[in-house]
Amino acid sequence: MSESSLARTLDSHDALPALARAAPRPFLGVTRSALGRMWRDRCDEAQALQALAMVQQYGLPDMVARVLAARGVAPGEALAFLEPRLRDLMPDPSVLRDMDAAVARLVAAVKRCEQIAIFGDYDVDGACSAALLGGFLGRCGVPYVIHIPDRLTEGYGPNMAAVSALREAGARLLVTVDCGTASHAVFAHARELGMDVVVIDHHQAPAELPVVEALVNPNRQDDLSGLGHLAAAGVVFLVLVALNRALREAGFWRADRPQPDLLAELDLVALATVADVVPLRGLNRAFVRQGLAVMRRRGRPGLTALMDTAALSGPPEAWHLGFLLGPRINAGGRIGDAALGARLLLTFDEAVARATATELDRLNKERQAIELVAVEEAMAQADMALSADPDRAVLVVHAPDWHPGVVGLVAARVKERFQKPTFAFAANGEGGLTGSGRSIPGVDLGAAVRRLVEAGQVAKGGGHAMAAGVTLADGNLAAFAEAIDALLRDSVAVAGADTALLIDGAMTAASATTELMARLNGAGPFGSGHPEPVFAFPNHILTEAAVVGNGHVRLRLRAGDGSQVGGIAFRAADQPLGRALLASRGERVHAAGSLAVDRWGGAERVDVRVADVAPATPGKAVDGR
Repeated sequence: MSESSLARTLDSHDALPALARAAPRPFLGVTRSALGRMWRDRCDEAQALQALAMVQQYGLPDMVARVLAARGVAPGEALAFLEPRLRDLMPDPSVLRDMDAAVARLVAAVKRCEQIAIFGDYDVDGACSAALLGGFLGRCGVPYVIHIPDRLTEGYGPNMAAVSALREAGARLLVTVDCGTASHAVFAHARELGMDVVVIDHHQAPAELPVVEALVNPNRQDDLSGLGHLAAAGVVFLVLVALNRALREAGFWRADRPQPDLLAELDLVALATVADVVPLRGLNRAFVRQGLAVMRRRGRPGLTALMDTAALSGPPEAWHLGFLLGPRINAGGRIGDAALGARLLLTFDEAVARATATELDRLNKERQAIELVAVEEAMAQADMALSADPDRAVLVVHAPDWHPGVVGLVAARVKERFQKPTFAFAANGEGGLTGSGRSIPGVDLGAAVRRLVEAGQVAKGGGHAMAAGVTLADGNLAAFAEAIDALLRDSVAVAGADTALLIDGAMTAASATTELMARLNGAGPFGSGHPEPVFAFPNHILTEAAVVGNGHVRLRLRAGDGSQVGGIAFRAADQPLGRALLASRGERVHAAGSLAVDRWGGAERVDVRVADVAPATPGKAVDGR
């Protein structure tokens, strides 16, 4: 069979069904790692043949081909996947329900130069969404005001007091971004005040929607666009594309009022998409790829100042958005001025940008200190809960004195440690509790919370599959814990049945080069829904392992040919992985992790972010528990 025939055959989803059904074997024979996991090849036999076809037909490195095949990319799609073009993936915005109605109302506001109130969420997606819309309206010469609610005094979503204040300030049109899909009472109040309302959101929607001029949300139940994976900023971007088109057709743009370059706004869409942990596939992946290219030009003073404050070395990558930039923007909404993020992203004054970025960095450090204490307490609570009931499906932790701004982070850390969906709650100052939940793949937290809201068991709540927020007006935590556990028990059991670590391939230390990283980056960006590749380093000597920084384990691996690669296990020192690494110094091990380029002193090198380790010697145990 020729190479092209092989590729065509393997493009079929029905190809080689018998091979795909073959029972998986342990990768490198690892049946129980330091973390108690089996290692498995992410590529089944059919996908391995697809990878071979890509290598033969396009000359791709084997590792890159395996990464693509394991993520469902057929040989005939490989080149287009490696070079995604936004023009090929962009839908007509009008496929979204209520898009045309939303644009019509916005066009009318622009032509009449009405003052518009933008009401956003206090997270990164909300800040980026508000900045996108505000920046576009500013270029239209339309007056606007942005309101980001205070997490402690206002809570999530539109509220009557804020809407009343915005109306008194002259706003005739209220546009909510990243919130508002379930705000029936608040929008009824807005109508009584004489305000029109347009909602641009992406959260899961109830069957009954509020009465507004337009509600653009790909996750409303009657929307057939198939764009439910977009972040709110992605939905706002589509609204702006449609609005820009309508204004162009109306002759609004002219020589002294040029049409804005919407592609230059994709840095904000990329930041929101990564920070909101929506799936990095299809249009989202193209948004992030193009947005990173925009960000590397350093044309937005606010993001440039934030990158400099975060000591970001080299060009920004997708993980920088989630781990360096996002947390700093979020810090304002968590423990400081919630509007700082949106102001930073909108300013063109470099001095203001530097001052705002510095303040967000300070707030982020303060947030980290607050979070550290709460996480320790939460871990102890979770340990006790599982000791009392090892079969508990959902963990619920709580302390009245935890800062409400860090409960989501606390839930994420507990979930990461115990691999169970987790909710963390703090007192909200009104006799109730405010909580945030984080989930594991395969368990839809947002849908479960919506069911509890509709059943009257939760006062307020909503979210996505992987994250949700909850308000308990009566503070009855025990009732909530039992209800959410009962709802999710079956899906958690299914999700937790296979805890194997999926490996994309095996390599030696000598193979971990910057050249390989450059080729792998073409298959990215990686994140939610498009997992970062994990590679195994078989039979390497763990020559060094030591605790560094804030509980990290720095290490070095040496292959049989003498080549070496450095690595790090983040926040692992007092965890099973860290203990196993420290106990295995001088031993031969199989190590597994993702690759990252470390830039220091003008030089570049590839490091391994170690995710697991297993003994290379048969019968020898490496167990840090």
